[in-house]
Amino acid sequence: MPGPDDELAWFGGHLATGLLEVRRGPDAFAGLDEGGWWGVVVDYEGAVTAARFADVRPAPLPPPSAAWPDLAGAWESSLDHDAYVAAVQEVRTRIGRGEVYQVNACRVLTHPLPGDADVVALAARLQARHPAPHQGLVRLPGVEVVCASPELFLRRDGDVVLTGPIKGTATSVEALLPKDVDENVMIVDLARHDLHAVCDPGSVEVVDLLRPEHHPGLVHLVSRVRGRLRAGTSWRGLLEATLPPASVTGAPKSTALQAIADLEPVPRGPYCGAVGWVDADRGTAELAVGIRSFWTSGAGAGRRLHFGTGAGITWGSDPEGEWDETELKARRLVSLASATLPP
Repeated sequence: MPGPDDELAWFGGHLATGLLEVRRGPDAFAGLDEGGWWGVVVDYEGAVTAARFADVRPAPLPPPSAAWPDLAGAWESSLDHDAYVAAVQEVRTRIGRGEVYQVNACRVLTHPLPGDADVVALAARLQARHPAPHQGLVRLPGVEVVCASPELFLRRDGDVVLTGPIKGTATSVEALLPKDVDENVMIVDLARHDLHAVCDPGSVEVVDLLRPEHHPGLVHLVSRVRGRLRAGTSWRGLLEATLPPASVTGAPKSTALQAIADLEPVPRGPYCGAVGWVDADRGTAELAVGIRSFWTSGAGAGRRLHFGTGAGITWGSDPEGEWDETELKARRLVSLASATLPP
């Protein structure tokens, strides 16, 4: 676990040290409007941690305090195979009743973690063997997240904001299904709706639709939506309008959120939230959707490592196929964290 001088954030080859303050809860978004460079973690359920740092510079990950341990034994899943398949069936039932069109159904994998394991070592392992567009690390007392997300939640440059929802996953472009296209188009509409709440009328546009994007072991369909923020839009206003991210909820968002609350037995935590940085002085930011990410909880003998995985469920979903998609998304990264992936 980090000591009092070990707090840091690392994103995109930039290292932030010299912790000035940590804000949590409703006050955290307000801090972003006051200036400074912040490392940000927002749980799917809405808990916010924002840490302001004094020193941000191009730098590699610092050396870990200890090597990453081998994690022997199976990971526990919040939904086993039968429970997850039943959840998919229930979503399809709700779609059939007209309550919802798409729901992202997820499960959380958990493994005991030695109290002295350093998440910097895990971040270094992922950087070396699973490069991702939004690689990152936040290490604070009570909040440790190692991110290898392929998905852009929000990129801001002044008054221009961009989101890049991912929907559709397979082992190859040829293996993508019509339901993957349907998922993506539905979520693009939801992302447009979220940005409309804070952007100038007529400025929200789809700039990339259904682009295949290759990542280690799988391929995604990626779209991009851009808008121009209304004058005076605060960081709080932008984030509250767009969280939780469109791609990890469903459509319509309100009924999808209710289905998730009904069907998932444990909180998602940083998984499916937002992880990244905000430079409030320059009006820039890059936040990833907190997928393909590990986080810790507890301390000492009760310390745990968590990893979330899920799939978008539509009327065309096959329950066994959706379980297989959650396995595909988890397999490589969980093997890396467990030290079981062959060289």
